[in-house]
Amino acid sequence: MPKLDKQDQRIANVFGTQDVPDVDTETLEQYLAHLTQHLALPCQLTGIEDFDWEEYYVIGPGSKAEHERLRKTRPSYMDTYDLLSFEDDVDLEEGIMVHVRRISDKKTFCLPLANLEATQKQSPNYQLLDDYAVWFVNWR
Repeated sequence: MPKLDKQDQRIANVFGTQDVPDVDTETLEQYLAHLTQHLALPCQLTGIEDFDWEEYYVIGPGSKAEHERLRKTRPSYMDTYDLLSFEDDVDLEEGIMVHVRRISDKKTFCLPLANLEATQKQSPNYQLLDDYAVWFVNWR
């Protein structure tokens, strides 16, 4: 059996297993419990990359002005958010969902945690959230 790299080992440790398990409802619930216990609040978040609705404007033919207009009412990967809470239920398609408040205008949204990262790169929260996103994206 090949030796796991450091990140894979941290992820496997979340589950108390030798190998990294696949994403399913049970493992998502285990990861949610782990994050609820270990993530330090307050925690500020931002998008890892453009959100699904933004793709048309960021890498497609959509206009910058239209993107800016829509950002007033929709969450953007460019915004900074305060993490408020976790959804109790997990979603196989979206993973762990979190309630956030946009710092600029105090609007609240429910977003997939795998699309977000901690703004403080040196914080333990950054590593916790990065490990989750890597696991959710690569073991589905």
